Order: sequence, then structure tokens, then C-alpha cells
Amino acid sequence: METLHLEIVTPNGLIFSNDVKSVVLPGKEGEFGVLPRHASLVSLLNAGVVDIELSSGNHEIVAVDWGYAEVSENKVDVLVDGAILVSGSNESEIAKKLEDAKALIGKMGYDDATLRVAMTKLEGGR
Repeated sequence: METLHLEIVTPNGLIFSNDVKSVVLPGKEGEFGVLPRHASLVSLLNAGVVDIELSSGNHEIVAVDWGYAEVSENKVDVLVDGAILVSGSNESEIAKKLEDAKALIGKMGYDDATLRVAMTKLEGGR
């Protein structure tokens, strides 16, 4: 099975680094998916949810506020101002991360439709 390497980095450090099956990113012109051997590109990212499909088939979600993604055939580098990996070892931890993720996206001041889509993805992801 082919994979690509995904890294999500903020000014505070590395948020996510792993080989993945695919990733869906909240691009400036709308969401776009990346699979191994994708054409190279650079895209501005809006606030939203990064949906990561791991090699195991499980999904991880990361809320991001804004930034850039650089895509090459076998690697995706995501540089964002802020990001929150929505995961945890118990329901309380996950609920806290989910609230932090909603606050991160909400502070960007996007229109209601954009915020609703991001919030729905966050709530459905866990």
C-alpha cells in the first residue's frame, strides 16, 4: 500500500507527523484531497478541519486556523498559525480538545456557512 508523509507544523512546533493513506485539506478555494503521487502544488488554507486517513484506515482530525500546504508526490507539509489534534485517551480529554478546536476555528470570523461545515466535521469526527 502506498502512503505519503504528512507533517502539520505551527510556530509552537510539530502537531502531526506520520505516513498516511490520504488527507483532505481546507483549501482557500474549497476542500481538496491528496493521495500518494499527487501533483505538486502550494495552496493557501482557510480555517477548517484536516481529515487524515491513517495507514490503518482510522481517521484523525486536526482543526487549523489558516496557513499553507505544500504538496509533492510523496509528502504534504502543512504550515499553520494554530492547530489542535482532536484526540485523547478518554472522553473528557477528547471533549476538551473538541472545544479548543471549535474556539480556534471560531476566532477566525468566517461566514456562518463555513463555520457550520467545520463544526459539523469536528463533531462527526469523534
